[in-house]
Amino acid sequence: MGNALPSIKDTASVGYDTHIHPTAVVRDSRLGSYVDIGERVTLDEVIMGDFSYIARDAMAIYTTIGKFCSIAAATRINPGNHPMWRATQHHFTYRSKRYGMADADDDAFFQWRRDAHVSIGHDVWIGHGAVLLAGVSVGTGAVIAAGAVVSKPVDPYTIVGGIPAKVIKRRHPAAISERLMALAWWDWPFEQLKAALADFRTLSVEQFVEKYEAQ
Repeated sequence: MGNALPSIKDTASVGYDTHIHPTAVVRDSRLGSYVDIGERVTLDEVIMGDFSYIARDAMAIYTTIGKFCSIAAATRINPGNHPMWRATQHHFTYRSKRYGMADADDDAFFQWRRDAHVSIGHDVWIGHGAVLLAGVSVGTGAVIAAGAVVSKPVDPYTIVGGIPAKVIKRRHPAAISERLMALAWWDWPFEQLKAALADFRTLSVEQFVEKYEAQ
């Protein structure tokens, strides 16, 4: 079963055969089955679907991550925002307990951060050192190039890169992408995925879609 390591703090649930490195910190999060959390990863209020992984030194907060996502090392998902509209943007105004200035932190500020939730679809690959800014959505099957800074929504099955991230190309033709979305293989039960493993490995995407649409 999922590891009950000291690094998990107030975590709602951890799925079957999920691995969390002892140096990781996971707070108030829900992790699916076969999930891998790497060294020195920090997750705060994150939902992560089955078979997804996040590699070393990555951080995510206020984020929903789909199934079968591949998140490389040193990524930042929904990094901290500051209240630029105030007279000061320093965090003494919202982490006030730390400085002995108030008995409570600024709950309204942190709710503003939660409301800028990041949403990541299924089978998304996020490259090394990429940054996904507050409030963005990334569609199923997308690719975020290493070092990219994503400030706008990314369509399904689209490859983006650069600062700020821009479209490089589509992974597949639009018609094939739509058929993959309809097939929704990421929702298949474990035994069906296992039975289809050889086809995932050897069939072209067109052949794969045609075979499993027929079934």
